[in-house]
Amino acid sequence: MATTSSALIPCGQYKTSYRKDTTIFPTPASRGFAIAAVLLLCLAPLKIGGAELLSAYHLNLLIQIGYYGIAALGLNILVGFTGQISLGHAAFFGFGAFASAWLNNSWGVPVFWAIPLAGLMTTVVGMLFGIPAARIKGLYLAIATFAAQFILEDFFARADWFTGGSSGTIAQPFSIFGMQIAGDRHYFYVVLTYVVILYLVGANLLRSRDGRAFIAVRDHYLSAEIMGINLTRYRVLSFGIAAFYAGVGGALFGHYLSFVSAESFTILLSIQFLGMIIIGGMGSVMGTLMGTAFMVLLPETVQAFSQAAGGYFPALTDGIAFLKEGAIGLAIVLFLIFEPDGLAHRWKMIKAYWKLYPFSY
Repeated sequence: MATTSSALIPCGQYKTSYRKDTTIFPTPASRGFAIAAVLLLCLAPLKIGGAELLSAYHLNLLIQIGYYGIAALGLNILVGFTGQISLGHAAFFGFGAFASAWLNNSWGVPVFWAIPLAGLMTTVVGMLFGIPAARIKGLYLAIATFAAQFILEDFFARADWFTGGSSGTIAQPFSIFGMQIAGDRHYFYVVLTYVVILYLVGANLLRSRDGRAFIAVRDHYLSAEIMGINLTRYRVLSFGIAAFYAGVGGALFGHYLSFVSAESFTILLSIQFLGMIIIGGMGSVMGTLMGTAFMVLLPETVQAFSQAAGGYFPALTDGIAFLKEGAIGLAIVLFLIFEPDGLAHRWKMIKAYWKLYPFSY
């Protein structure tokens, strides 16, 4: 009887290939939860019995999490998986926004096609900056990408033909097959589609040969080079992939706001992108989305708290802008000290605790 029981209940790890070891969904339950989460999100913009499931305010927050999450995943592939630091991610985010608007306004490319084409244009720009950056590392690489941020910011301000200069440019609403998709309740589905597709592509990329090469470059570049991995190629490639994700996210951002201005893509936004992957967990696809949600919702929570307490402490209401920025900086510092592996690691610990409960190990 014991033999039959042990044959039916597996008691160890029996993964015999990289494909099985790096599966996106380790269990059928995790796959089911992911599908259920996407289906629930599909219901979010709907009205049932005349009542809205989510208000326009909450849909706006979800859309922000979507396009920022796409750009942050690109940065995590660069920083978390390849070990290359970047302080200029917001500039690539902005380039994607301007490129999509330019393709649509100047060349008549439908927005449906302009968004991925803007991602490809941003890829080229990212790889151009990645070529010299691939030969350096550490502090020098951070300074090089910092310079890229200011070079592109200056380009945005001067290139009237591309960005509209200091006046900015109009980004037309999303359209497909001649049908315009405007309003948060419709645009939400556009952003959700891009999030699902690009996150699946990103997760599968990291399971591939190139993805394992990225991780090898991050963990020990000398050993990776000895094994035959071309360091320059994969470092430049990671910059290109990161720029593509930033470009698509920026294009979605631009067409959502219907206006793109250079003032939106400063170094502060680059630091916020770094905060997203630090808080979520560097080297984690799921953690990227968790960190993005945290960074988008934290300022809103601080503002709500400040307004609620403003009747007792008027100074809180006057300093809301400072409190928002201070809360973001404080959160990054606290995570670096107390939870350096981010929210993804904490989520894994919680799952492991309940999986083994009531045993300690």
